[in-house]
Amino acid sequence: MGGYKGGEVASSVAVTSSKNYIINNFKKTKKDRENILKLISDAIEYANMIVYEKSREIEELHDMGTTLDICLIYNNKVFIGHVGDSRVYRIRKNIIRKITTDHSYVEKLLKEGTITKEEAYNHPKKNMLMKALGCNSYVEPDLICKGFLKDDILLMCSDGLTNMLKEDEIYSLLLNNPDKPEEALINEANNLGGYDNITTIIIDNIDVSEETKER
Repeated sequence: MGGYKGGEVASSVAVTSSKNYIINNFKKTKKDRENILKLISDAIEYANMIVYEKSREIEELHDMGTTLDICLIYNNKVFIGHVGDSRVYRIRKNIIRKITTDHSYVEKLLKEGTITKEEAYNHPKKNMLMKALGCNSYVEPDLICKGFLKDDILLMCSDGLTNMLKEDEIYSLLLNNPDKPEEALINEANNLGGYDNITTIIIDNIDVSEETKER
């Protein structure tokens, strides 16, 4: 969470602890939708506990927190765990769609119909979170399962990107910079002000040749 003490510590601890939890428990997890989503939920709860306890142990880290998105790809599906206002997009057949829902005050206003999408983009409280990881002893993540087919693209990104670029602009940059799409997105967001840390991860579901499979 930008502007809060220990945000970089919270994000680093969350990534490491959730990743290790999944790696250590994936083999013994049944490979069906319910159990894989439970694995992700348990990983996020574990990461939340680690971040929360560290924030209570070290005075300089009091009130630290972070957003967290996990994407686990298995058998042409992507299993997602989501907390906060970082986002996961899926691009399929030239259409970009946001898969996650922001846990933010502005998203709440949007759902209530109080403001428009354009007003949300420029809202003075757009960075106010309703839910984050590590701020309380318990967190309930959103759990999502979507198809991930050949030629689909996933974009995982922080609000440092989406506060600077609208969805159509993100899609245009991805389309026009196939060799270095992450670099293009980050550079453009920085050119527009770059007011926050920017994270982008792009996952292409490209076809794997038989030659590569044999190797």
